[in-house]
Amino acid sequence: MLSHYLKTSIENIQDLIELTRQDIGDIKIAKHVDIFQRTKIKSDLIRAFESKKSLLDNELLKLVRDSDGKELEEVLSSDEKYLLSEMKEKLSQLKSINKEYARFVVTVGEFYNSLLDKVFPRDMEGYKKSIHKPASLFKIRA
Repeated sequence: MLSHYLKTSIENIQDLIELTRQDIGDIKIAKHVDIFQRTKIKSDLIRAFESKKSLLDNELLKLVRDSDGKELEEVLSSDEKYLLSEMKEKLSQLKSINKEYARFVVTVGEFYNSLLDKVFPRDMEGYKKSIHKPASLFKIRA
């Protein structure tokens, strides 16, 4: 059962990596609708991974408890050790690709915020930002 949980967890992580790579490609060419459509898929994958990780943790605890004082490394098969190391590697890949994606998201967010501030300037009260005031180009003079 442990091997099954590891394999499916690795598949979920790999799917998240691929979807994030697609998001990076789409954010570069401003296909934001496609990114938003993948958000639900990614959320479902994250929930599935968290569920499998909880089951995986329970299996590992059960193995350690039933091992008569042996260390986890001694109880796991070579296949399970390999899958654990592969899962760690995939999580590391996901972390680095998420960092790359986050840089794009922050940059795009800053661009849109600065554009919004130029079109609809804000009244500033010290360090506290207040609401946007109406832009003069939208005033109607009769």
